[in-house]
Amino acid sequence: MLLTIKWHGRGKGYDPLLFSAIPNSKPSLYRKKTGAIKVNISTPSESNAKKANLSAARKERIKLPSYDDGCGDKTLHISEFLSHPSGIQAMLNTSALQDFQALNNDTYRCSLPKLKLLNFEAAPVLDLRVTQTNEDCTVEMLSCKFEGSEIMERQNNHFSAFMMNHMKWETNDFESFLEVDVKLNLTLEIYTRPFTMMPISAVERPGNLMMQALVDRLVPLLLQQLLQDYDRWVHQQLEHFHELRP
Repeated sequence: MLLTIKWHGRGKGYDPLLFSAIPNSKPSLYRKKTGAIKVNISTPSESNAKKANLSAARKERIKLPSYDDGCGDKTLHISEFLSHPSGIQAMLNTSALQDFQALNNDTYRCSLPKLKLLNFEAAPVLDLRVTQTNEDCTVEMLSCKFEGSEIMERQNNHFSAFMMNHMKWETNDFESFLEVDVKLNLTLEIYTRPFTMMPISAVERPGNLMMQALVDRLVPLLLQQLLQDYDRWVHQQLEHFHELRP
């Protein structure tokens, strides 16, 4: 499930890092949530460049709806949905992307709409790997870079990013639950004044707060949209199933 940053007001989508339309209605959810902020003080590297480490995390646990064909013959668990191409596109939030392509069986390149900053333009491009088992599913960011103006592309040398969205499901007393655990980490090289004159904590503390606020806002929206996509897919599958029955 891709958590999407809304770079600017084009199209519909969440704000592929935390990377679908914001739902008009909110399904009934059982939710348990936690937030985490880490502030790490970095030390200058051998090249004397300071690096700020920013991170945010959030967990959500929701109750899943139960679906069958009305005759008890066919059930469609969320694990079936997430292993289907429609489920993969829902996790990667492809409706909010500028471009989407499969690099191989489990790796995808996702281009977000262009980010406009002053007179510069750049499109964030993410390579994401989707790993699935019978018990869980993980979306992991392999790379993140900007494509566009030369000055923006040079920024690729001054930061690195990591994102992981781990989803697992379980059934207790005939009820199914989905738990989502999202982690986002950024490392920024501080190389311009006046930031080089400041302690690293002056960058990390507000940066961590901003990232945590972003994650706290986007994860519930992502789950909302995922449940809507899951419901739509289930009804499509059941309609097809009934059409094939004698």
